[in-house]
Amino acid sequence: MGMMQEFREFAVKGNVIDLAVGVIIGSAFGKIVGSLVEDVIMPIVGSIFGKLDFTNLYVALGTVPEGTAPTLAALKEAGVPTLAYGNFITVAINFLILAFIIFMMVKQINRLKRNEPTAPAAPAPTPEDVVLLREIRDSLRK
Repeated sequence: MGMMQEFREFAVKGNVIDLAVGVIIGSAFGKIVGSLVEDVIMPIVGSIFGKLDFTNLYVALGTVPEGTAPTLAALKEAGVPTLAYGNFITVAINFLILAFIIFMMVKQINRLKRNEPTAPAAPAPTPEDVVLLREIRDSLRK
């Protein structure tokens, strides 16, 4: 079998296609959760902690030129090395929310799977020695 034929069989298997669909949906879902964190949750958390904007939390690692605004964007534009730990906090909260949502989805899917009625199992085939004993019994009765 040629390499192209093997690759085609691999690419059209259900698992590969399911994985591709999962990656696409996961990417879109990540954007939704990112927007939820940045636009809804972080402003609320920031207002709870005194109108704190996590995206502007940083430590300048170099000298700041005169006249540069004390914002992360201005320092990056000026080429000052910065440790932007506020952005890390935002991404970490984003991850926790995404992990919690995925956990809840998997939990619901598992609950639905448990509630599905299971098909009755087919009876196990009768062992050969029992079949032979039954035949002997039936022949003795005659």
